[in-house]
Amino acid sequence: SIADGLKPVQRRIVYAMSELGLKATAKYKKSARTVGDVLGKFHPHGDSACYEAMVLMAQPFSYRYPFVDGQGNWGSPDDPKSFAAMRYTEARLSLYADVLLGELLQ
Repeated sequence: SIADGLKPVQRRIVYAMSELGLKATAKYKKSARTVGDVLGKFHPHGDSACYEAMVLMAQPFSYRYPFVDGQGNWGSPDDPKSFAAMRYTEARLSLYADVLLGELLQ
């Protein structure tokens, strides 16, 4: 399966973003909206843990293929934990996530 290697919270974030229509060509939406949907519908755990998982998927220096295309302060390679609060950042899925979702739908 192409989804192997993703943690459950990461799968849920990608799925929630696709359900919100946040494809790679869509307009950015506030990260708090995505985290709220993930917590409310799929992953009833802490919002900070969910947001940190989303941040890691948006940082181009954390994963080889980032699944989240972020806008705003998502941290730096020198200080990866220096990202802004979810109310200040916006996100949509990356092209890599679109490919992943396309493979899963086949």
